[in-house]
Amino acid sequence: MNFRACGSGKVNGKMEVNFEMINAVMQWIVLPIAGVVIYMFNKQAQHHTDIAVLKSLQEATKTSHDREMKEMKTTIAAIFTKLDNIEQALRK
Repeated sequence: MNFRACGSGKVNGKMEVNFEMINAVMQWIVLPIAGVVIYMFNKQAQHHTDIAVLKSLQEATKTSHDREMKEMKTTIAAIFTKLDNIEQALRK
């Protein structure tokens, strides 16, 4: 291959490389696209971490809520039992 710094097309039947064009393509197309891809990858990784944290927080909150609801059901059942006992005592 016959390499020339500028110009385009064929020289003496051989393809010539235009280094200015390659430099411009790299500078204005490839590098910005690579930058956007890297930026998107970093944001996606951050989102993945945020989602994992939110899932674990939601699971902890759900477990705590379920435990509190079970305690409330037990307490309400005890209150109703006491009320039934009071009602039975008053009827005697």
